[in-house]
Amino acid sequence: MPIAPALLEDWLRERYFTTTYDISSSGVENYTVDQVLALAGTSAASLGDVMFRDSHSLGGEPLRAALAERHGTDPGSVIATQGSSEAIYLVMHALLKPGDEVVVQAPAYHALVEVAASLGCRIVPWAMRTEHGVVTNEDELLALIGPDTAMVVVNFPHNPTGATVTEDQQAAVIETCARYGTWLAWDSAFQHLVYDRPPLPDPTARYPRAISFGTLSKAYGLPGLRVGWALAAPEVLAGCVRRRDYTSLALSPLVEAVATHAVRHADELLRPRLAQAAANRAVLADWLAAHRDRVSADLPAGGVTAFPELTTVADVTAFADRLDREHGVLVVPGICFGAPRHIRLGFGGAAAELTAGLDRLAALLPEPR
Repeated sequence: MPIAPALLEDWLRERYFTTTYDISSSGVENYTVDQVLALAGTSAASLGDVMFRDSHSLGGEPLRAALAERHGTDPGSVIATQGSSEAIYLVMHALLKPGDEVVVQAPAYHALVEVAASLGCRIVPWAMRTEHGVVTNEDELLALIGPDTAMVVVNFPHNPTGATVTEDQQAAVIETCARYGTWLAWDSAFQHLVYDRPPLPDPTARYPRAISFGTLSKAYGLPGLRVGWALAAPEVLAGCVRRRDYTSLALSPLVEAVATHAVRHADELLRPRLAQAAANRAVLADWLAAHRDRVSADLPAGGVTAFPELTTVADVTAFADRLDREHGVLVVPGICFGAPRHIRLGFGGAAAELTAGLDRLAALLPEPR
């Protein structure tokens, strides 16, 4: 089956490189090469001996070892990929077939839905509801999982809402999947980017049919490095390699060298960006409270995105387009996530850019009738 257009990428591709105030992005402020290497206690000179030869299909041993150490697993259970999007693509192609039932959280990042749909799977949406940044209807998710469910796909902390689940809720999802032998695909892109709570445990430590996805793009400020990964049983990764032999083959050894430094010093990269995001989240909370007559949103518990409903705007997509064209402020219209009354706001960047963008957004919002 043909794959659906990635509406989010279509929207950003036309605007991301020309906008003035980006308050759309789902990641923290980006690092430079020098900044990453300095935080890792090294310099560009350390990359001089990198040989431009092919890397292993699963990723080079140093990078996989660093990822395994950080996540408490074995290097044989790690594949390093071209961003987490490739990991999602490979895993779903390895494990799913036409007609399979796949339960997917809604709203969701497009790859988590459309890759399975393009394989001819039957998508069963779980319409997530939240309060104070935490899921309130996990019972409805559990009720959707049964003997015919091939895979459950979730993302916590969630893009675009920033919502999460408790450890008990996570355990209930794992237990229900285990009851039926269902694959659990857990997108952990924002695992360590959380507020007022510890990160969720990796589900692969508790369930052999779980797969978790991660990336250096979101919480670590390295989207241009294009490095992600999947943690899964070796037999799952073997299926991924068979598909990868027809796509990217492997990562660049130069990319892997930088990524290895980043993973080994992930906390040093995360710490300042998490502090910045927490301060920006407080700014966002004040802004949401000041405009609650025109904007309705739950404050995120993790990640760096919120997903407010613009209650006084008739056509949110047209509004977002005008906001960018006339005022230089980039947001993502909710239509990209199947929720046309909403926008995605990103608060992971520079504080001044966030404030300027929010001020201009507020000035354009219609007054309530």
